[in-house]
Amino acid sequence: MLGSSAARRRPLAAALVVTLGLVVSLVGCGDDDDGATSGDDNAAVSSSTTPGESASSTSPTSSTGDGGGLDEVLASAGDAPAAQGAGLAEAPGPADRVIFGEFGEVAIAITAPDGSVTGWCVLLAETDAQRQRGLMEVTDLQGYAGMLFVWNTDSESSFYMRNTPTPLSIGWVDSTGQLVSTEDMAPCEDVEGCPLYSALGPYRFALEVPQGDLDDMGLVSGSTLAVGGSCAPADDSS
Repeated sequence: MLGSSAARRRPLAAALVVTLGLVVSLVGCGDDDDGATSGDDNAAVSSSTTPGESASSTSPTSSTGDGGGLDEVLASAGDAPAAQGAGLAEAPGPADRVIFGEFGEVAIAITAPDGSVTGWCVLLAETDAQRQRGLMEVTDLQGYAGMLFVWNTDSESSFYMRNTPTPLSIGWVDSTGQLVSTEDMAPCEDVEGCPLYSALGPYRFALEVPQGDLDDMGLVSGSTLAVGGSCAPADDSS
């Protein structure tokens, strides 16, 4: 089972964001942001497959916890203002997380409508292969608060929960860091009949977490998200 992320909250001081462009796609529960025009079969607990999106064969620029500051630009998000750095005063933990072999990790900061800021360490899916895989078949996030999907141009892909055993919540965020919309997503074993989950507008990032955790993390209507930089060193990451 995926554990609650409440214990990983790091209140802090941060800021940011501003504007940007767009592109389209389709996604399954893990995300595929590269060119196919029908849902990819990728996906794990939180995957988004982007059947018609092209844009994302950028090389990973993810932070893996062994270098880089909290304001390190996340180049795989293109020129998105929200990816200029988390702007946190200290790196978010926890230290006892264990990174998934094929993914990176990155620090994010969520600013709630009341101005409070919390820092989190999340898994990072920024390449086509990573987005297509997502959280498929994952039942334990190994200390991470969730998984952040990133595109280098705006996307309109939909997500589905094929081969995703754990109920998830997803928050779509635009290039400026503004929350676009959220959805709760249920596991689905029916390849042909899995429902699609879509944002209410173009987005640059998608954050998937155990169902119900978006509220605990502060990602609610009126919130903003900033991305970029390292998490605190892990005790054991491999």
